[in-house]
Amino acid sequence: MYSSLILLPFFGVIVLNLPFRALMKKCAFWLCLSIVLFQICLILFPQICCFSDKLDALGSFFKFDFAVDSLSRVMLFCIGIVLFTALFVQRNNCEDEDKIFNFANVSLLILCGMNGVVMVKDIFSLYVFLEITAVSSFILIAFNKESVAFEGAFKYIILSAVATVLMLAAIALFLVISGDTGFSAISSALKVSQGRFFIGFAVGIFLCACFIKSGLVPFHGWVPDAYSSAPASVSVLLAGVVTKTVGIYTLIRIVNSIFGFGDPIKHLLLAVGAISIVVGALAALGQKDIKRMLAYSSISQVGYIVIGLGTGTALGLTGAIFHLFNHSIFKSLLFVNSAAVESETGTRDMDKLSGLAKKMPLTGITSILGSLSCAGIPPLAGFWSKLIIIIALWVSGFRGYAIIAVLASVLTLAYFLSWQRSVFFGILKEDLANVKEAGFGLVFPALILAVIIVGVGIFFPLFINSFALPIENILGG
Repeated sequence: MYSSLILLPFFGVIVLNLPFRALMKKCAFWLCLSIVLFQICLILFPQICCFSDKLDALGSFFKFDFAVDSLSRVMLFCIGIVLFTALFVQRNNCEDEDKIFNFANVSLLILCGMNGVVMVKDIFSLYVFLEITAVSSFILIAFNKESVAFEGAFKYIILSAVATVLMLAAIALFLVISGDTGFSAISSALKVSQGRFFIGFAVGIFLCACFIKSGLVPFHGWVPDAYSSAPASVSVLLAGVVTKTVGIYTLIRIVNSIFGFGDPIKHLLLAVGAISIVVGALAALGQKDIKRMLAYSSISQVGYIVIGLGTGTALGLTGAIFHLFNHSIFKSLLFVNSAAVESETGTRDMDKLSGLAKKMPLTGITSILGSLSCAGIPPLAGFWSKLIIIIALWVSGFRGYAIIAVLASVLTLAYFLSWQRSVFFGILKEDLANVKEAGFGLVFPALILAVIIVGVGIFFPLFINSFALPIENILGG
């Protein structure tokens, strides 16, 4: 039934570009939203989505070969909920039908690309869907055609092109070694092949490509510029799920399914993850622009996912994937809050803001929840995923990395408390006296994301039973 998650966005783009352009412009937002809601419902309630079985027959005609396991379902849900949020943000911030129409078209393309990435079973198909996602991302970053956005998109294009070359070179070597592009075939061939140098070289450059696409240190230079220069809705999409899909998910899937957890790979992941945690947190402390601060925070939080993966244990992998899910939710929420503040005040400079909680109470409350979850404060969702990662590091013998993870959470709390104090608390400035709460398109998705953060945190025992055990099984527990 999951072939529908590729076919529906693809056919949606075709339908939107039929000759009835005036009608399609009016329907674009609702069509895109309907497809996204279908994806969310399919993941949450697969038993009621019988319509997708008919599309599966069509999928077999196109020779789609997908595998959907628990990890894929987590990612598909994240993709759905973050794109749902981005659509509302875009509609709130833009009344131009042409722009909404164009945004819906590119959103369906990026939805098709990301869904393909998390469902394919061979490495070349993975590359194809990665490139569909990347090209769509370039377009979205420069969507408003502003000079700063073109600069951010250009940096992303350059580094993404480097990652593409590295990835293609690695795939070519894997094909020579194994004679196939399937995950299982490559994994089996790497275990028996005698060309250790070429295997190590191919693994190294593929990991490097994943680090670039994930925005990990030292390949993080494009992240602050791309996130801060993109439109608000695109920032939500990029930070919430795009980099997680093309970088982190790909890293998890390839390491687990093909490379395995040898000591060199473990130590590389742990080192890169720990450096990213510290550098991202320290850089975030010095930012005055809200979106740049959130961008550096994303680099730090992605580092937690990578060190969880680096343990190579079922507990560490569970924590990594759980934090990937949590990061998609709370970081999307915080970028929505940033968009709300900017839309009502006209600025993202924290030095020019103060006391907004009195005028924007819902934005203030949801911002606090997102910040505390990111910092790992109980009983919110982010606390549990960080705790699992830290315990996994400790029991695996990587106690130095566990201490780094704990101390970096203190830094995370510091820069988020600074943000809350600068923006939402204190005395309201005179020039902000006429500020009011953000519109429905910003408040509504923020409330939904906040409910997920609180709900997953409070009902963690129920959630982890349905979440951790399947993840442990599919990742080779």
